[in-house]
Amino acid sequence: MSDRPDPELPSGGVPSGGPTSGGLPSGGPVVPVGRLVIVATSPRSAPGLLSWPAWEALRAGLVLVGDADHPQLAFVRDAGVQVEVLTRAAEGAEPAYPGAVPPADRALAATLLGRVRAGGHVTWLAGATDEGLLRALGSEGVRAGIAVEVIYGSYDLPGARLLDVVAVMDRLRSPDGCPWDAKQTHSSLMPYLLEEAYETYETLENGDLLGLREELGDLLLQVAFHARIAEEHADAWSIDDVAGDLVDKLVRRHPHVFADASTDDLEGSWDALKAAEKGRASVTEGVPLGQPALSLASKLQRRGERLGAPVPTYPGLGGELWELVAICLAAGIDPETELRAVARTYRDRLAELELAARAAGREPAELSETDWHEGFSR
Repeated sequence: MSDRPDPELPSGGVPSGGPTSGGLPSGGPVVPVGRLVIVATSPRSAPGLLSWPAWEALRAGLVLVGDADHPQLAFVRDAGVQVEVLTRAAEGAEPAYPGAVPPADRALAATLLGRVRAGGHVTWLAGATDEGLLRALGSEGVRAGIAVEVIYGSYDLPGARLLDVVAVMDRLRSPDGCPWDAKQTHSSLMPYLLEEAYETYETLENGDLLGLREELGDLLLQVAFHARIAEEHADAWSIDDVAGDLVDKLVRRHPHVFADASTDDLEGSWDALKAAEKGRASVTEGVPLGQPALSLASKLQRRGERLGAPVPTYPGLGGELWELVAICLAAGIDPETELRAVARTYRDRLAELELAARAAGREPAELSETDWHEGFSR
Protein backbone atom coordinates (compact mmCIF):
# COMPACT_ATOMS: atom_id res chain seq x y z
CA MET A 1 0.00 0.00 0.00
CA SER A 2 1.25 3.46 -0.78
CA ASP A 3 2.34 5.63 2.14
CA ARG A 4 0.60 8.64 0.63
CA PRO A 5 -2.27 10.32 2.56
CA ASP A 6 -5.63 8.56 2.91
CA PRO A 7 -7.56 8.83 -0.38
CA GLU A 8 -10.63 10.32 1.18
CA LEU A 9 -8.52 13.14 2.53
CA PRO A 10 -5.86 13.76 -0.14
CA SER A 11 -3.44 16.58 0.25
CA GLY A 12 -0.70 18.34 -1.62
CA GLY A 13 -0.60 20.03 -4.99
CA VAL A 14 -1.97 19.08 -8.37
CA PRO A 15 0.43 16.65 -10.10
CA SER A 16 2.53 17.70 -13.05
CA GLY A 17 0.25 18.37 -15.97
CA GLY A 18 -2.69 19.13 -13.66
CA PRO A 19 -6.23 17.86 -13.99
CA THR A 20 -7.69 17.52 -17.44
CA SER A 21 -10.75 19.54 -18.41
CA GLY A 22 -11.68 17.57 -21.48
CA GLY A 23 -10.73 14.59 -23.57
CA LEU A 24 -9.25 11.29 -22.48
CA PRO A 25 -5.86 9.70 -22.96
CA SER A 26 -5.70 7.31 -25.87
CA GLY A 27 -2.74 5.18 -24.74
CA GLY A 28 -2.95 1.65 -23.42
CA PRO A 29 -3.06 0.57 -19.79
CA VAL A 30 -0.30 1.78 -17.56
CA VAL A 31 -1.14 -0.73 -14.83
CA PRO A 32 0.26 -4.21 -15.36
CA VAL A 33 -1.94 -7.30 -15.16
CA GLY A 34 -2.31 -8.68 -11.66
CA ARG A 35 -2.38 -5.36 -9.85
CA LEU A 36 -5.03 -3.56 -7.90
CA VAL A 37 -5.12 0.18 -8.53
CA ILE A 38 -6.91 2.56 -6.19
CA VAL A 39 -7.91 5.90 -7.70
CA ALA A 40 -8.28 8.39 -4.88
CA THR A 41 -10.01 11.73 -5.35
CA SER A 42 -10.71 14.71 -3.14
CA PRO A 43 -14.37 15.28 -2.28
CA ARG A 44 -13.59 19.00 -2.35
CA SER A 45 -12.43 19.12 -5.96
CA ALA A 46 -14.79 19.52 -8.89
CA PRO A 47 -16.03 16.10 -10.07
CA GLY A 48 -14.69 15.06 -13.46
CA LEU A 49 -11.43 16.99 -13.16
CA LEU A 50 -8.96 14.15 -12.74
CA SER A 51 -5.23 13.79 -13.25
CA TRP A 52 -3.88 12.14 -16.38
CA PRO A 53 -2.62 9.03 -14.50
CA ALA A 54 -6.09 8.64 -12.99
CA TRP A 55 -7.75 8.67 -16.41
CA GLU A 56 -5.22 6.14 -17.66
CA ALA A 57 -6.00 3.84 -14.74
CA LEU A 58 -9.75 4.20 -15.26
CA ARG A 59 -9.38 3.35 -18.95
CA ALA A 60 -7.14 0.37 -18.26
CA GLY A 61 -9.76 -2.26 -17.47
CA LEU A 62 -12.35 -3.24 -14.89
CA VAL A 63 -13.43 -0.32 -12.68
CA LEU A 64 -15.29 -0.93 -9.44
CA VAL A 65 -16.80 1.50 -6.93
CA GLY A 66 -18.50 0.93 -3.60
CA ASP A 67 -20.96 3.82 -3.65
CA ALA A 68 -23.64 4.38 -6.28
CA ASP A 69 -23.64 8.06 -5.24
CA HIS A 70 -19.89 8.56 -5.65
CA PRO A 71 -19.46 12.16 -6.92
CA GLN A 72 -17.10 11.04 -9.72
CA LEU A 73 -19.24 8.14 -10.96
CA ALA A 74 -21.48 9.97 -13.42
CA PHE A 75 -18.55 11.84 -14.96
CA VAL A 76 -16.46 8.70 -15.35
CA ARG A 77 -19.34 6.93 -17.04
CA ASP A 78 -19.96 9.93 -19.28
CA ALA A 79 -16.37 9.49 -20.44
CA GLY A 80 -17.24 6.00 -21.69
CA VAL A 81 -15.72 4.07 -18.79
CA GLN A 82 -17.66 1.01 -17.65
CA VAL A 83 -18.04 1.06 -13.87
CA GLU A 84 -19.57 -1.65 -11.70
CA VAL A 85 -21.01 -0.75 -8.31
CA LEU A 86 -19.87 -3.33 -5.79
CA THR A 87 -21.59 -2.66 -2.48
CA ARG A 88 -20.59 -3.95 0.90
CA ALA A 89 -22.50 -6.72 2.61
CA ALA A 90 -24.98 -5.64 5.25
CA GLU A 91 -23.22 -4.78 8.49
CA GLY A 92 -23.01 -7.81 10.74
CA ALA A 93 -20.39 -8.49 13.36
CA GLU A 94 -18.68 -5.60 15.08
CA PRO A 95 -14.91 -5.05 14.68
CA ALA A 96 -12.86 -7.34 16.88
CA TYR A 97 -11.48 -4.37 18.83
CA PRO A 98 -11.67 -0.57 18.68
CA GLY A 99 -9.95 0.65 15.55
CA ALA A 100 -10.05 -2.74 13.86
CA VAL A 101 -11.20 -3.03 10.24
CA PRO A 102 -14.95 -3.77 10.12
CA PRO A 103 -15.78 -7.31 8.87
CA ALA A 104 -17.78 -5.89 5.94
CA ASP A 105 -14.66 -4.07 4.72
CA ARG A 106 -12.54 -7.20 5.08
CA ALA A 107 -15.10 -9.16 3.08
CA LEU A 108 -15.13 -6.55 0.32
CA ALA A 109 -11.32 -6.51 0.26
CA ALA A 110 -11.31 -10.29 -0.19
CA THR A 111 -13.75 -9.92 -3.11
CA LEU A 112 -11.57 -7.32 -4.81
CA LEU A 113 -8.41 -9.35 -4.38
CA GLY A 114 -10.27 -12.37 -5.73
CA ARG A 115 -11.16 -10.36 -8.85
CA VAL A 116 -7.48 -9.52 -9.29
CA ARG A 117 -6.45 -13.17 -9.04
CA ALA A 118 -9.15 -14.18 -11.51
CA GLY A 119 -8.66 -11.65 -14.24
CA GLY A 120 -5.76 -9.26 -14.09
CA HIS A 121 -5.75 -5.74 -12.82
CA VAL A 122 -8.72 -4.03 -11.19
CA THR A 123 -9.25 -0.30 -10.58
CA TRP A 124 -11.13 0.74 -7.45
CA LEU A 125 -12.61 4.24 -7.39
CA ALA A 126 -12.17 5.08 -3.73
CA GLY A 127 -14.80 6.97 -1.77
CA ALA A 128 -14.97 8.94 1.45
CA THR A 129 -16.06 5.91 3.53
CA ASP A 130 -13.38 3.51 2.30
CA GLU A 131 -10.81 3.92 5.07
CA GLY A 132 -11.41 0.47 6.53
CA LEU A 133 -11.43 -1.12 3.09
CA LEU A 134 -8.13 0.48 2.13
CA ARG A 135 -6.50 -0.72 5.33
CA ALA A 136 -7.73 -4.24 4.66
CA LEU A 137 -6.50 -4.12 1.05
CA GLY A 138 -3.07 -2.99 2.19
CA SER A 139 -2.59 -5.80 4.68
CA GLU A 140 -4.34 -8.59 2.77
CA GLY A 141 -2.74 -7.58 -0.52
CA VAL A 142 0.72 -7.98 0.96
CA ARG A 143 -0.15 -11.44 2.29
CA ALA A 144 -1.56 -12.46 -1.08
CA GLY A 145 1.43 -11.11 -2.99
CA ILE A 146 -0.76 -8.66 -4.93
CA ALA A 147 0.57 -5.21 -5.58
CA VAL A 148 -1.71 -2.38 -4.52
CA GLU A 149 -1.05 1.00 -6.11
CA VAL A 150 -2.65 4.33 -5.18
CA ILE A 151 -3.11 6.94 -7.90
CA TYR A 152 -4.28 10.39 -6.89
CA GLY A 153 -6.88 11.73 -9.27
CA SER A 154 -7.33 15.05 -7.53
CA TYR A 155 -5.87 16.90 -4.60
CA ASP A 156 -6.93 19.44 -2.04
CA LEU A 157 -5.66 22.93 -2.68
CA PRO A 158 -4.71 25.14 0.31
CA GLY A 159 -7.86 26.24 2.07
CA ALA A 160 -9.93 23.31 0.77
CA ARG A 161 -11.05 22.32 4.26
CA LEU A 162 -12.93 25.61 4.46
CA LEU A 163 -15.43 23.98 2.11
CA ASP A 164 -16.07 21.43 4.87
CA VAL A 165 -16.75 24.26 7.31
CA VAL A 166 -19.39 25.65 4.96
CA ALA A 167 -20.93 22.20 4.40
CA VAL A 168 -21.09 21.36 8.11
CA MET A 169 -22.57 24.75 8.96
CA ASP A 170 -25.20 24.27 6.28
CA ARG A 171 -26.09 20.85 7.69
CA LEU A 172 -26.38 22.22 11.24
CA ARG A 173 -28.67 24.99 10.06
CA SER A 174 -30.83 22.76 7.83
CA PRO A 175 -34.18 21.20 8.88
CA ASP A 176 -32.52 17.88 9.76
CA GLY A 177 -29.71 19.62 11.65
CA CYS A 178 -29.30 20.97 15.18
CA PRO A 179 -32.32 22.66 16.81
CA TRP A 180 -30.09 25.03 18.77
CA ASP A 181 -28.17 26.14 15.69
CA ALA A 182 -31.37 26.49 13.70
CA LYS A 183 -32.92 29.01 16.09
CA GLN A 184 -29.91 31.32 16.40
CA THR A 185 -29.97 34.84 14.98
CA HIS A 186 -27.35 37.51 14.37
CA SER A 187 -28.39 39.12 17.66
CA SER A 188 -28.32 35.94 19.72
CA LEU A 189 -24.79 35.16 18.52
CA MET A 190 -23.38 38.58 19.44
CA PRO A 191 -22.12 37.55 22.92
CA TYR A 192 -20.36 34.51 21.47
CA LEU A 193 -18.53 36.59 18.89
CA LEU A 194 -17.17 38.88 21.59
CA GLU A 195 -16.34 35.98 23.90
CA GLU A 196 -14.44 34.07 21.19
CA ALA A 197 -12.49 37.21 20.26
CA TYR A 198 -11.40 37.66 23.90
CA GLU A 199 -10.45 33.99 24.21
CA THR A 200 -8.38 34.25 21.05
CA TYR A 201 -6.66 37.36 22.39
CA GLU A 202 -5.85 35.53 25.62
CA THR A 203 -4.06 32.71 23.79
CA LEU A 204 -1.87 35.34 22.14
CA GLU A 205 -1.10 36.88 25.53
CA ASN A 206 -0.15 33.44 26.84
CA GLY A 207 1.93 32.57 23.80
CA ASP A 208 -0.22 29.46 23.41
CA LEU A 209 0.04 28.65 19.71
CA LEU A 210 -1.90 25.38 19.95
CA GLY A 211 -4.64 27.18 21.84
CA LEU A 212 -4.57 29.92 19.22
CA ARG A 213 -5.28 27.34 16.53
CA GLU A 214 -8.38 26.16 18.38
CA GLU A 215 -9.64 29.65 19.19
CA LEU A 216 -9.18 30.84 15.61
CA GLY A 217 -11.38 27.92 14.64
CA ASP A 218 -14.04 29.14 17.05
CA LEU A 219 -13.79 32.61 15.53
CA LEU A 220 -14.10 31.09 12.07
CA LEU A 221 -17.25 29.35 13.23
CA GLN A 222 -18.76 32.73 14.03
CA VAL A 223 -17.97 33.97 10.52
CA ALA A 224 -19.48 30.87 8.92
CA PHE A 225 -22.51 30.97 11.25
CA HIS A 226 -23.39 34.60 10.53
CA ALA A 227 -22.86 34.08 6.79
CA ARG A 228 -25.16 31.06 6.81
CA ILE A 229 -27.89 32.99 8.64
CA ALA A 230 -27.53 35.83 6.14
CA GLU A 231 -28.42 33.44 3.31
CA GLU A 232 -31.96 33.28 4.74
CA HIS A 233 -32.54 37.05 4.60
CA ALA A 234 -34.53 38.83 1.91
CA ASP A 235 -31.34 40.64 0.85
CA ALA A 236 -29.33 37.46 1.15
CA TRP A 237 -25.57 37.11 0.89
CA SER A 238 -23.28 34.16 1.55
CA ILE A 239 -19.81 33.21 2.73
CA ASP A 240 -18.67 33.53 -0.90
CA ASP A 241 -19.71 37.18 -0.86
CA VAL A 242 -17.78 37.70 2.37
CA ALA A 243 -14.65 36.12 0.89
CA GLY A 244 -15.07 37.94 -2.43
CA ASP A 245 -15.43 41.33 -0.74
CA LEU A 246 -12.35 40.63 1.37
CA VAL A 247 -10.23 39.68 -1.64
CA ASP A 248 -11.35 42.75 -3.57
CA LYS A 249 -10.57 44.98 -0.60
CA LEU A 250 -7.10 43.50 -0.08
CA VAL A 251 -6.23 43.93 -3.74
CA ARG A 252 -7.52 47.54 -3.79
CA ARG A 253 -5.62 48.49 -0.67
CA HIS A 254 -2.33 46.95 -1.76
CA PRO A 255 -1.66 48.71 -5.06
CA HIS A 256 2.07 48.43 -4.34
CA VAL A 257 1.65 44.64 -4.58
CA PHE A 258 -1.06 44.18 -7.21
CA ALA A 259 -0.31 47.31 -9.26
CA ASP A 260 2.64 49.62 -9.84
CA ALA A 261 2.12 51.98 -6.90
CA SER A 262 5.00 53.20 -4.75
CA THR A 263 5.81 51.64 -1.40
CA ASP A 264 6.44 55.07 0.13
CA ASP A 265 4.07 56.04 2.98
CA LEU A 266 2.15 52.76 3.04
CA GLU A 267 0.10 53.77 6.09
CA GLY A 268 -0.91 57.09 4.54
CA SER A 269 -1.86 55.38 1.28
CA TRP A 270 -3.94 52.85 3.17
CA ASP A 271 -5.81 55.61 5.02
CA ALA A 272 -6.43 57.53 1.82
CA LEU A 273 -7.78 54.46 0.06
CA LYS A 274 -10.07 53.66 2.99
CA ALA A 275 -11.38 57.22 3.12
CA ALA A 276 -12.12 57.17 -0.61
CA GLU A 277 -13.87 53.80 -0.40
CA LYS A 278 -16.02 54.67 2.60
CA GLY A 279 -16.69 58.31 1.73
CA ARG A 280 -15.74 59.32 5.27
CA ALA A 281 -15.70 62.97 6.22
CA SER A 282 -13.80 62.51 9.50
CA VAL A 283 -10.86 60.42 10.65
CA THR A 284 -13.01 59.37 13.62
CA GLU A 285 -15.48 57.54 11.40
CA GLY A 286 -15.05 53.79 11.45
CA VAL A 287 -13.66 53.70 15.00
CA PRO A 288 -15.85 51.13 16.81
CA LEU A 289 -17.23 52.68 20.00
CA GLY A 290 -17.96 49.26 21.48
CA GLN A 291 -14.29 48.46 22.15
CA PRO A 292 -12.75 48.75 25.65
CA ALA A 293 -12.25 52.35 26.82
CA LEU A 294 -8.44 52.31 26.78
CA SER A 295 -8.38 50.92 23.26
CA LEU A 296 -11.02 53.44 22.18
CA ALA A 297 -9.07 56.37 23.63
CA SER A 298 -5.86 55.10 22.05
CA LYS A 299 -7.46 54.69 18.64
CA LEU A 300 -9.03 58.15 18.69
CA GLN A 301 -5.80 59.80 19.77
CA ARG A 302 -3.92 58.04 16.98
CA ARG A 303 -6.50 59.20 14.46
CA GLY A 304 -6.16 62.79 15.67
CA GLU A 305 -2.39 62.54 15.50
CA ARG A 306 -2.63 61.87 11.76
CA LEU A 307 -4.06 65.37 11.36
CA GLY A 308 -1.50 66.92 13.69
CA ALA A 309 -4.16 67.58 16.33
CA PRO A 310 -2.85 67.85 19.92
CA VAL A 311 -4.27 65.76 22.75
CA PRO A 312 -6.47 68.10 24.85
CA THR A 313 -6.86 67.85 28.61
CA TYR A 314 -10.12 67.07 30.39
CA PRO A 315 -11.17 67.37 34.04
CA GLY A 316 -11.78 64.53 36.46
CA LEU A 317 -10.45 60.98 36.71
CA GLY A 318 -11.55 60.31 33.15
CA GLY A 319 -9.33 63.17 32.02
CA GLU A 320 -6.40 61.71 33.96
CA LEU A 321 -6.87 58.34 32.30
CA TRP A 322 -7.07 60.12 28.95
CA GLU A 323 -3.73 61.79 29.64
CA LEU A 324 -2.17 58.47 30.69
CA VAL A 325 -3.18 57.06 27.31
CA ALA A 326 -1.35 59.93 25.62
CA ILE A 327 1.74 59.28 27.76
CA CYS A 328 1.70 55.62 26.78
CA LEU A 329 1.37 56.39 23.08
CA ALA A 330 4.21 58.92 23.26
CA ALA A 331 6.38 56.17 24.76
CA GLY A 332 5.36 53.69 22.05
CA ILE A 333 3.33 51.58 24.50
CA ASP A 334 -0.17 50.26 23.91
CA PRO A 335 -2.12 51.24 27.05
CA GLU A 336 -4.60 48.35 26.79
CA THR A 337 -1.80 45.78 26.60
CA GLU A 338 0.11 47.46 29.41
CA LEU A 339 -2.85 47.53 31.81
CA ARG A 340 -3.83 43.97 30.94
CA ALA A 341 -0.30 42.81 31.82
CA VAL A 342 -0.58 44.45 35.23
CA ALA A 343 -4.05 43.02 35.79
CA ARG A 344 -2.81 39.52 34.95
CA THR A 345 0.09 39.91 37.36
CA TYR A 346 -2.36 40.97 40.09
CA ARG A 347 -4.66 38.03 39.31
CA ASP A 348 -1.83 35.50 39.54
CA ARG A 349 -0.46 36.91 42.82
CA LEU A 350 -3.93 37.14 44.38
CA ALA A 351 -4.59 33.49 43.59
CA GLU A 352 -1.22 32.54 45.13
CA LEU A 353 -2.02 34.42 48.36
CA GLU A 354 -5.43 32.74 48.58
CA LEU A 355 -3.81 29.33 48.31
CA ALA A 356 -1.15 30.24 50.86
CA ALA A 357 -3.77 31.45 53.34
CA ARG A 358 -5.80 28.25 53.06
CA ALA A 359 -2.64 26.15 53.36
CA ALA A 360 -2.00 27.98 56.67
CA GLY A 361 -5.52 27.13 57.86
CA ARG A 362 -7.02 30.58 57.29
CA GLU A 363 -9.68 31.88 54.94
CA PRO A 364 -8.44 34.66 52.61
CA ALA A 365 -11.24 36.96 53.77
CA GLU A 366 -9.78 36.76 57.29
CA LEU A 367 -6.44 38.29 56.25
CA SER A 368 -5.70 41.76 57.57
CA GLU A 369 -4.74 44.73 55.45
CA THR A 370 -1.18 44.28 56.68
CA ASP A 371 -1.20 40.63 55.61
CA TRP A 372 -2.33 41.64 52.14
CA HIS A 373 0.26 44.39 51.81
CA GLU A 374 3.05 42.08 52.91
CA GLY A 375 1.87 39.39 50.53
CA PHE A 376 1.75 41.67 47.51
CA SER A 377 5.10 43.29 48.33
CA ARG A 378 7.02 40.01 48.28
